[in-house]
Amino acid sequence: MKLLVTGGGGFLGSHLCDRLLQDSRNIVYCLDNWHTGSQRNIKHLIGNNRFVLITSDVTEDLHISEADQIYNMACPASPRWYQEDGIRTLDTNVLGIRNVLEFASYNDNCRVLQASTSEVYGDPLVHLQQENYWGNVNPIGPRACYDEGKRIAETYCMEYFKEGQDVRIARIFNTYGPRMAINDGRAVSNFIIQAIRGEPITVYGKGHQTRSFCYVDDTVDGLIRLMNHEQEALYGDTCNIGNPTEVTLMELAHLVKELANSTSEIVHRDSPEDDPQKRKPDIFRAQHWLDWQPTVDLEEGLFKTIEYFSKINMNSED
Repeated sequence: MKLLVTGGGGFLGSHLCDRLLQDSRNIVYCLDNWHTGSQRNIKHLIGNNRFVLITSDVTEDLHISEADQIYNMACPASPRWYQEDGIRTLDTNVLGIRNVLEFASYNDNCRVLQASTSEVYGDPLVHLQQENYWGNVNPIGPRACYDEGKRIAETYCMEYFKEGQDVRIARIFNTYGPRMAINDGRAVSNFIIQAIRGEPITVYGKGHQTRSFCYVDDTVDGLIRLMNHEQEALYGDTCNIGNPTEVTLMELAHLVKELANSTSEIVHRDSPEDDPQKRKPDIFRAQHWLDWQPTVDLEEGLFKTIEYFSKINMNSED
């Protein structure tokens, strides 16, 4: 099959390319504009005759004539990066998915998976977060360019689905693992880098806010299962992909410190505006329809991620 991964040079997209290439029947087209992706993530794939690298923007020409499946992974995922240029983030989400869906609609039997996010739930007023929850999102807050951009992208997916387009929507919860960028500003990478360097581990607010962290291999497995499932129950619908094990950020900071054998102290900074206080997925749909659930526990995944950051050039900002 011909598979297009937009944002394929990013953290999650590059791991997806790796997994898809394990099937010798696949040709993988990796499209990235290198705004936040890194060519370091896919350099080991250069020279593979089933891997095609395309430098382009998802809002522009996809530079491919046909595809059987499209994984739309393109968009900065960390607040630091998506808030840096809110208009560009909105365009990537909204114009990007429109471009992908238009392309797919002219390619018979082309299936699209939209990488949405748990951020569509905003700062949730219900716990756990089920797919039928509409969310609690500030449409004019600092996170809105990402949150609302992803929500609009889901709407586009549903409108094209009504017109006959085969589309699936994955709501991805916090994913971590090797190839996270050093400077992306997310909790796991921040804590690990600070612990390795012996710098203070910065926790925003009191650290009581919770997250559910899913190791990248598990997330990729869930995405591929969602793309390839043939149960009508999830056609054109949403599916949470995440780990339902919930931890506070303080618990995460202490665990990283312990696993990294770090002497860093844990310090507190002011919470950013609209920072969600609770985050835990209900994964009944994924379990029931995809036969999927995470298999890598947090301690094992963090240990692998710490090993990765310990080996790379920590002076690089790439």
